[in-house]
Amino acid sequence: MSPDPQQVLARVFGFPGFRPGQADIVAAVLEGRNTLAIMPTGGGKSLCFQLPALCRDGVTVVISPLIALMRDQVRALKAVGVEAGALTSGNTEAETAEVFAALEAGRLKLLYLAPERLANVGTQTMLRRVGCTMIAVDEAHCVSQWGHDFRPDYLRIGELRRSLGVPLAAFTATADAETRDEIVTRLFDGAAPETFLRGFDRPNIHLAFAAKDTPRAQILRFVTARRGLSGIVYCATRARTETLAQALRDEGHPAVAYHGGMEAEARRQVEARFQQEDGLIVVATVAFGMGIDKPDIRWVAHADLPKSIEGYYQEIGRAGRDGAAAETLTLFGADDIRLRRSQIDEGLAPPERKAADHARLNALLGLADATGCRRQVLLGYFGETTGPCGNCDICDRPVEVFDATEAVRKALSAILRTGESFGAGHLIDILTGTTTDKVRERGHDRLPTFAVGRDMAKSAWNAVFRQMMGRDLIRPDPERHGALRMTDAAVPVLKGEVPVHLRRDAMKAADRPAVKALVADEDAPLLSALKAKRRALAEAAGVPAYIIFPDRTLVEMAERRPQTMDDMAGITGVGAKKLESFGAAFLAVIAGASEPMHPQRLRLAGRDEGALFDRIQEIQLQLARGADGTGKPMSLTASVLRAIAERKPATVEELARLPGMDLAKAERFGPAFLDALHRR
Repeated sequence: MSPDPQQVLARVFGFPGFRPGQADIVAAVLEGRNTLAIMPTGGGKSLCFQLPALCRDGVTVVISPLIALMRDQVRALKAVGVEAGALTSGNTEAETAEVFAALEAGRLKLLYLAPERLANVGTQTMLRRVGCTMIAVDEAHCVSQWGHDFRPDYLRIGELRRSLGVPLAAFTATADAETRDEIVTRLFDGAAPETFLRGFDRPNIHLAFAAKDTPRAQILRFVTARRGLSGIVYCATRARTETLAQALRDEGHPAVAYHGGMEAEARRQVEARFQQEDGLIVVATVAFGMGIDKPDIRWVAHADLPKSIEGYYQEIGRAGRDGAAAETLTLFGADDIRLRRSQIDEGLAPPERKAADHARLNALLGLADATGCRRQVLLGYFGETTGPCGNCDICDRPVEVFDATEAVRKALSAILRTGESFGAGHLIDILTGTTTDKVRERGHDRLPTFAVGRDMAKSAWNAVFRQMMGRDLIRPDPERHGALRMTDAAVPVLKGEVPVHLRRDAMKAADRPAVKALVADEDAPLLSALKAKRRALAEAAGVPAYIIFPDRTLVEMAERRPQTMDDMAGITGVGAKKLESFGAAFLAVIAGASEPMHPQRLRLAGRDEGALFDRIQEIQLQLARGADGTGKPMSLTASVLRAIAERKPATVEELARLPGMDLAKAERFGPAFLDALHRR
């Protein structure tokens, strides 16, 4: 008989119930149905294949794209008492030998594999031998050949599924309709799996964008207001990560740079520090992030515009994975748009792919220059509708919109009359009537468009040109050194057939206070003490702090202040193994030193059987010499008491048949035990 998923959820993982959407996915995977689940980051994807793996026979093989991600998940599983292992190029010989020994002994339930290992001809043979009964694919969007995280070896997974003849469950947080179709084609041979689209909303994350003014100062202000909180700053270039990290350090922030040009060991050190240190800031290119399973990242900032709306969504999704409040800030400007357009145009993709990539960028730019609730725009891209969220900068302070049709037509006219050969700076000089040497030398001061826009400041015209690029009315031409050219979408605007409304660009986002504290003021000292204990235990074990307990578990401890191990067992995230490993240490911080609990009793902590154990143990002490106190001394071991509490025998005869019992003991203790066990 298979274990009950609800019981495993509570006993192993310490969760009282499933998060929204998890139960249906777990049921589908447990029943062996091919499954595709798109769930928001922090929505509990990994549990949806880990829990069924513990309830099914055989080994579940998990294909995962990054060594760091696999190591973190294996480490977290071992911390809750689950046998798991990973076979990666980063393993030592001893680690690999340990994994194979556990597989051969039939102990291992979850085996993590890097996709590159699928190229090894012996992998399929090995998986058959050890009894693989299910495949789980983490970060399934990596199968998309034109996606931002494409991994060629993911294309081998479909063949592995066919060869083994086992069900496959694929999971991702980032998949638009096109990517979902590609996943179905490549992993499931086009046969539609049972699909769960559990929404893309992360309501705990505050969304904000700001036009670049003084970017370094903007980032420094944002970070300073959140001093002491873990965060990530994403930059478009490697050099920018170095300079911005130094600027943050100069302001007293613990900050490190991370990019693909660093030595592998240096990158690993940054990853390890970020996992283990509270309040560290990583300034990184997009090389950093996937595989970082740190639940208490409180903010993510983009110093430059991301490449696409999918990339943006995935990167901000690294904040607030614990469900607590988190914040984002994305800076953008005309130079960002030119860079991203040129990267697409100068790439090697076929024309239809370039068109799709421009459309994705357009969606992100529409979000950046949105005139209404940003969450509505973001979720709309993924096919979801919602009301105003109340948790974005535009909901905080609605933007002013104006009819920019005439301004846009003037700008388009200037572009056409100068042969689509100049950038925004020169065009703005023409529109504002600024007689520069360049304007005079080319005779552009004699154009009909010269000075027609002098009623607007240059900063306002910069905002107009940026929003025109954002709406894909104009694009930088890579063959003309980035000169702006008009797109087909601009033709009806130039003819006066389509109106254009733009934001009145305030240029500077309103400073916003940091997210509120995780606990009330009166609980803050205890939370700090619990974090200090967690840090000491994590450093001693050489693991990230959240492997001991995540922030949300410590917050619940600080607020509920458990006084006994039974109370501690009721805290979310405290499963049986973690209660045994760490319960007493944290209880001592909260309630002071207490009597150690016998291991057999500890296994019943937080369950009704625990109270039964205590009751029959007390009865045993009372009747140790019989009812009159003159009989031969008798006692029962803790393991026998535990068996009685769990099995609840109904008669003295049943009691006598339990291991460790005999008829004499059953006759002495039986009537009182049965009364205690079955008392209503």
